[in-house]
Amino acid sequence: MGYEVEVSTVAPENDEGVHYIYEAPVRIWHWINAGSILVLAVSGYLIAHPFPSLMGEASHHFLMGDIRFSHFVAAYLFGGGFLIRFLWSFIGNTYSRELFRIPVTSGEWWKDLSREIRWIFFLEKSPRKYYGHNPVAQSAMFVFFVLGSLVMIGTGGAMYAEGLGAGSWADRLFGWITPLVGQPQDLRTLHHLGMWFILVFVLGHIYMAIREDIVGRQTSVGTMISGFRFFRK
Repeated sequence: MGYEVEVSTVAPENDEGVHYIYEAPVRIWHWINAGSILVLAVSGYLIAHPFPSLMGEASHHFLMGDIRFSHFVAAYLFGGGFLIRFLWSFIGNTYSRELFRIPVTSGEWWKDLSREIRWIFFLEKSPRKYYGHNPVAQSAMFVFFVLGSLVMIGTGGAMYAEGLGAGSWADRLFGWITPLVGQPQDLRTLHHLGMWFILVFVLGHIYMAIREDIVGRQTSVGTMISGFRFFRK
């Protein structure tokens, strides 16, 4: 099966039909991934800024251990889900591939990107309708989420390898990243910055999704729940 992505998913202005865009595996992954990011962000922040003390006997508490455990479980879901999502892009519909491949060789795509940027800043009177992701969303997801996720998985795996030890599966897969980055503390700093990098994307993603629902004349949030997109006049 090919891996082509339609350069243009622009819908006609008079299109008021209902279109099946996001298949069930993509929607399930999206919401599990969102939950994983939330748990990873909260637990990761607490790992970097642990509680100075807890009331009562120390032997009665395993709070930081529980926080670390939740971080590791969410990391497995995040990393495993990312791999499955990438594999699905080869067998799913064309919209499942937009996340991983940007048609940068298309002049039409660049024109649409420019127009969407103007729309974001309210320099266009009306938005264009897209069946899948518009060029701005597609670019942001690739740069912030895809590349950001690879950095987080790589640096997180390298730190996990330190705990499992030399020769472990994590060390064989990710151990080379630590000397590449520099030293363990550099690895932790990069991982921490990567969290904020992705969180900036998440905030922008939520804002744009809600905005498109309200003023963009097309469903956005509901599409990732039902899989169907429809347009309004």
